[in-house]
Amino acid sequence: MEQKDSGLKHRELTQKIIGIFYEVYNELGHGFLESVYETAFEMALVSKGIGVLTQIEVPVWFRGKKIGDFTADMLVEKSVILELKGGTRLNPAHEAQLLNYLRATEIEVGMLFSFGLKPEFKRLAYDNSRKRRGGHPDLLTTLLTADDDFSDSR
Repeated sequence: MEQKDSGLKHRELTQKIIGIFYEVYNELGHGFLESVYETAFEMALVSKGIGVLTQIEVPVWFRGKKIGDFTADMLVEKSVILELKGGTRLNPAHEAQLLNYLRATEIEVGMLFSFGLKPEFKRLAYDNSRKRRGGHPDLLTTLLTADDDFSDSR
């Protein structure tokens, strides 16, 4: 796991992501739908050689049973969840949403981005040591299995 002297997990990757966020914001500005920013952000990440998956289903477990799914906007390099907001300022509800994604998965770092009148971002972390895992499959295993199934069906 990437960790620097500052203690921030995935510091180098998150710095790159922030730079790409500003590239997208500076080129598009504000006022588009979230889906437009998601597509542009994905294109910009891929153009820099950064792996990204979009619209990731994050399962929610209760007492050992899957009870539903969240949909996270992006997963970058299988390490950082991104949640994009199209025309709003970041608020505590957005932070709670991202923290739920982090709690529900083995991913420890997440970032919120707002493409509002003023660009905003926030980096959140939730260490795996603080998470209670109930024996359910982790997100990366699920994604890797789905990738294998997709590849096999071609």
